[in-house]
Amino acid sequence: MLQNKRKHKAARSPLRDRLKLYVDFLRLEKSAAANTVYSYGLDLGRYLEFLESCGVTSLERVRRQEVSAFLGMLREIGLCARSISRSFSAIKGFHRFLVDEGATKNDPTQNIDVPKLSRTLPDVLNQDEIEAILTQPNTVEPLGIRDKSILETMYATGVRVTELITLTQSNIDFNGGFVRVFGKGSKERLIPIGRAAREWITVYLRTVRSSLAAKGRGRDIVFLNARGAPMTRMAIWNIVREYTLKAGIRKDVHPHTIRHSFATHLLEGGADLRAVQEMLGHADIATTQIYTHIDREYLKEVHKTFHPRG
Repeated sequence: MLQNKRKHKAARSPLRDRLKLYVDFLRLEKSAAANTVYSYGLDLGRYLEFLESCGVTSLERVRRQEVSAFLGMLREIGLCARSISRSFSAIKGFHRFLVDEGATKNDPTQNIDVPKLSRTLPDVLNQDEIEAILTQPNTVEPLGIRDKSILETMYATGVRVTELITLTQSNIDFNGGFVRVFGKGSKERLIPIGRAAREWITVYLRTVRSSLAAKGRGRDIVFLNARGAPMTRMAIWNIVREYTLKAGIRKDVHPHTIRHSFATHLLEGGADLRAVQEMLGHADIATTQIYTHIDREYLKEVHKTFHPRG
């Protein structure tokens, strides 16, 4: 299903033919490394998808504003600064190639500087660092099981802290593989949740939550503190910080870092840009409306295919 959707997209725009020529140029004439060719192909495929969603289908109609909006969107989604700079290099090289080949006289990247985003973006954890954090909770202890399920859920879904601490049991569809969350403005969305997170939530619900709930008024809230009350934002921050330090990671890590890492790992693995936006709950990216309806099975396939723990 995922491949069919991509093939359908690829047939829409003549810009795709130019991209194939550029990729061949990198591989055959520039002798670029296979990883570079692959990464540039991914970056430019997303860029052309963005242009198509904005109604831009010809080289002459690409303006500086579209390039800047695309880079801003990558930043909002949570792609790391290094990857955004690589995307910009790919875009700049592509447009220079088109001008040199005489395909167009228009180079919308001429007056755009390399984006300096490292100061505004938080650290992003790589997959090994995420794995190290996820293995720190002592799952022999009840609260260790709870903390393990919290961390697995955060990385599996990319939810915001508020969405996590208000998650209810009735909003987890174990059979369907989704969680229902309510984001900013109480906007509802469904997010696929992978096998590892579902298994740990199940263990927590069966072995830990009932004893915690007996101490307080947690109602249907999934994650409870030692007194049986819903977790607070600060409690989640402390959990993330504690296990980050135990893992020996010295980066400035907080809950939103895991959300950024979730998005970055999906995108760098090749996931569809709009599917990741849907999972993150971004209603409006860089003031450009680029969303189309994405059905649940497609979101699940994207998550399963590209999430490291899907």
